[in-house]
Amino acid sequence: MDNETDNKLAAARTRLILDKPFLGALALRLPMVAADPKWCQTAYTDARKFYYNPAFIDALTVEQTQFVLANQALHCALSHFARRQHRNRYRWDIACDHAVNPLLVKEGLVPPPGTLVLESFEGMTAEEIYPYIDENESDEPEEEPQHEGGESEGEGEGGGGKGEGEAEGASRPRPLTQAEEESLSEQWQQRLAGAAQQAQQAGKLGGLLGRMIGELMQPKLPWRLLLARYMTQHARDDYSYMRPSRREGEVILPSLRSAQADLVVVLDTSGSISEQEIGEFMSEVNAIKGQLRARITLHACDTALAEEGPWLFEPWEEFRLPGKVKGGGGTDFRPVFEWVARQNRAPDLLLYFTDAEGEFPKREPDFPVLWLVKGKAAVPWGQRIQLN
Repeated sequence: MDNETDNKLAAARTRLILDKPFLGALALRLPMVAADPKWCQTAYTDARKFYYNPAFIDALTVEQTQFVLANQALHCALSHFARRQHRNRYRWDIACDHAVNPLLVKEGLVPPPGTLVLESFEGMTAEEIYPYIDENESDEPEEEPQHEGGESEGEGEGGGGKGEGEAEGASRPRPLTQAEEESLSEQWQQRLAGAAQQAQQAGKLGGLLGRMIGELMQPKLPWRLLLARYMTQHARDDYSYMRPSRREGEVILPSLRSAQADLVVVLDTSGSISEQEIGEFMSEVNAIKGQLRARITLHACDTALAEEGPWLFEPWEEFRLPGKVKGGGGTDFRPVFEWVARQNRAPDLLLYFTDAEGEFPKREPDFPVLWLVKGKAAVPWGQRIQLN
């Protein structure tokens, strides 16, 4: 690495640390290594080091170099190298860039020419973006894709520096083993949490990136497990210590009593939820319903309740969609809660399957509400479960 390239990379990383401490702290974990241009045309990370083509860095401004450093570091922090699974590698790399680049642009960083930035993917994860990547774009090039990140390889050691002791023109790093992927992913999750905490204390982690990091640091459990856990909490099996009849003696022993649980389930039919997703949701509720001996009232709603509904399912009946439910247009959650208010009896639980983009009642009801949400929208009250 010559002095000019050396100074530019050092200056870019220093500015990141001062202006964007979260991203700077992550970039500091990647030692910088000049790579052989035969395999590295721009920049690349193996989750252990930051490899770059000196000619590529020389052609960038310091501001653009900041973007490249932050991009590589954020790919690592989000464990993109360990999340690909069965997906096509090149399509996955493109999806990862579409997930990261809008975040960095929102942070005020300047992307190099030709960088993939689409506002329509803003706030989406790589897994959510991947299906939108045209299969025609998935033909893997002969070169390893170098455009800001992609699949990472190697094992992480952290620390700063510029790759001292590395000869210029470093060869391509070897592929990761599965054990190394898992170890690296855990290390980067710890680095992500540490960098986020420091940046929050300095008051320099907010906006879209701050919200995304906050969501990532929440405990993650599969939605099916969370749904089962929450619904089971509202089962009405309990032990009773009521005094028995005289014929049964004077000893009071606990006995299991059971009452039927009363659930209201609502499907958002505004068009944002696919039939396949509704089918999976119905199947999951049906499996849990059998354990709870629950009676379920089903509603479908977009801006108004479906005229065909509601549909009632006793505990012994299969919970399934009654034919094709009409819907479309916008979303209004108020009709459902107005309907419940007219019943003069609150349910044990109301479960709403939705994208959470609509008009909510101003006041929280006096019964538990569970929102199973597809998308990133927030809910004003109740328990929210993310549908992944």
